[in-house]
Amino acid sequence: MSPAVLLGALVAYVIGAVPIGFLIARAFGIGDIRRHGSGTIGMTNVLRTAGKLPAVLTLAGDVVKGAAAVVVGASLADAGVTGAAVCAVAAVAGNCWSVFLRFRGGKGVATGLGALLLLVKLAIVPAAIVFLVVVLTTRYVSLGSLLASIGVPLAALALGYPWPAVLAAAAVAGIVVLRHHANITRLLGGTESRIGQKANSTP
Repeated sequence: MSPAVLLGALVAYVIGAVPIGFLIARAFGIGDIRRHGSGTIGMTNVLRTAGKLPAVLTLAGDVVKGAAAVVVGASLADAGVTGAAVCAVAAVAGNCWSVFLRFRGGKGVATGLGALLLLVKLAIVPAAIVFLVVVLTTRYVSLGSLLASIGVPLAALALGYPWPAVLAAAAVAGIVVLRHHANITRLLGGTESRIGQKANSTP
């Protein structure tokens, strides 16, 4: 990997590491969002803890952050699709293991959405449909996020996107699944919180 790509990835990581949900929760008087609900800084926990407006702001901020990380990082990397792909993964890693939060963070879904919109835009469409159908029918945001994330690289492959983009989407999906390990355990055990219910206190 060239020095330029490494620099781009580092910048993308730092941008991705900006803890949007943490900052918005503090701005709305919640304090440390990690001490509430599921213990994460993502949109779902902000929704349950602080309400709809902070949640929408968190979602929008994370999506924009992911896109910005790829745009800025890829411009520094100057390596075409490969550079953008590396920066997309770096941005999601930053969100999930933020240097600003002692390497804790979110689950990568919204930041991954923003990052992958620039790489595999059309592949996002079927994944978004899966997400909406699953969430509306089951009220499990975690399940919808997992299935949608896994669907993106499959759709990207089927649509013929370049291999670096497909591999980046697969890496993002892997990170999302890893970060949802506790949710997967609760889903299998029938104890996962649905939309409208109080969040499980286990991060």
